[in-house]
Amino acid sequence: MTLALRLTGLSKDFPVGKRLFGPPRAVVHAVQPVTLDVEEGETLGIVGESGCGKSTLARILVGLLQPTSGTIEIAGKPLDNADPAVFGRMIQYVFQDPISSLNPRKTIRQIMEAPLRHLHGMSADARSARIREIFAAVNLREEFLDRYPHEFSGGQAQRIGIARALAADARILILDEPVSALDVSVQAQVLNLLADLKTQFGLTYLFISHDLAVVEAVSDRVAVLYFGAVVEVGPAEQVFARPRHPYTRLLADSAPVVGRPLSAPEARETELPDPLNPPRGCAFRARCAHASALCGETAPALEQQPDGVWVACYHPLTGAG
Repeated sequence: MTLALRLTGLSKDFPVGKRLFGPPRAVVHAVQPVTLDVEEGETLGIVGESGCGKSTLARILVGLLQPTSGTIEIAGKPLDNADPAVFGRMIQYVFQDPISSLNPRKTIRQIMEAPLRHLHGMSADARSARIREIFAAVNLREEFLDRYPHEFSGGQAQRIGIARALAADARILILDEPVSALDVSVQAQVLNLLADLKTQFGLTYLFISHDLAVVEAVSDRVAVLYFGAVVEVGPAEQVFARPRHPYTRLLADSAPVVGRPLSAPEARETELPDPLNPPRGCAFRARCAHASALCGETAPALEQQPDGVWVACYHPLTGAG
């Protein structure tokens, strides 16, 4: 097994109510210590409700946020924020909103040339050749290079965003809701393109999405986040077919399925805990029908189950999901 990415104890805290003197009034633990390994060529899906820390974790991985603690290793080499260009050459971000992620004042050629010039110092001729190669890979015509972002549809703009990420020659892409803003038919085209590019360039994906069906279709493994912590990790098909954590079951039961009537999932609350006043013990305890007194004492650790799935729960589920 060759590891593309290793996270060890990675966390992020945000101070709330900063003061001129003294400590902040409170601290929000947006991402609690996360330890994950991602194999080379793998697609790791990351799912969870809004506010669970998915995008914060993604921004840490590409150097947009500095972690409070923990380490990031890519291909066995530790990374830090000393040189942002190092991040850019190894890991890139594909944004959710393709239009707003592109500079409206620059042509597509100028947008594509930026990573080639700043990260790799390529000459003009080398940049032109590389851009032609990448545009052919994402099925875009060269005539698009002299146009501006507002002239493109959402699907075309997302292909340009993917092409920009590929231009940096990174082997790990963070895909943050890459198809949620697109029509369903265009979603399929972009997902097929991502699958082809993964094979062609030997890429590794971290795929963040609310759409569980999409995550299950494209992912090899899935990591489920709740309240900033990883609560379940395992093969995608296994996690969704037989969820072991009650929160994963809640997510699976809440997703609409064609031909299945909508029903209220098994849960006692519908809101996330207050980040300024986090609960003691398991953060999901107040919403869990299986909670016991033990769950209110200390947060459960992520432990491997006999079937190979890792679960942070004192009372993991055993039946089919």
